[in-house]
Amino acid sequence: MIKVSVFYPNKPDGHFDVDYYINVHMPMAIELMGPALKGVTAEIGLAGGMPGQPAPFAAIAAFTCDSIEAFNQAFAPHRDELMSDIPNYTNIEPVLQVSDIRLSQ
Repeated sequence: MIKVSVFYPNKPDGHFDVDYYINVHMPMAIELMGPALKGVTAEIGLAGGMPGQPAPFAAIAAFTCDSIEAFNQAFAPHRDELMSDIPNYTNIEPVLQVSDIRLSQ
């Protein structure tokens, strides 16, 4: 199993429309990518590790798939549509990471 994480780093001039992201963008991604997705999460940053510290990320999304190939086959046909929707909810450039899931409960 792999997880594709999409990080939206908090920045002073950044904006992130949580309602649009949760109610429009993520459902669109789930519908377009279909059964290749084994799990999807969206996390909205609340705070950092120390009291009063801001969250390092405005949001983090995670897409779990059987393999990188499965993710790419599901994502590639819809890449342009999904990427062009980003300005509708944020001006933060996302950072992606693909991880091999080694432990899960």
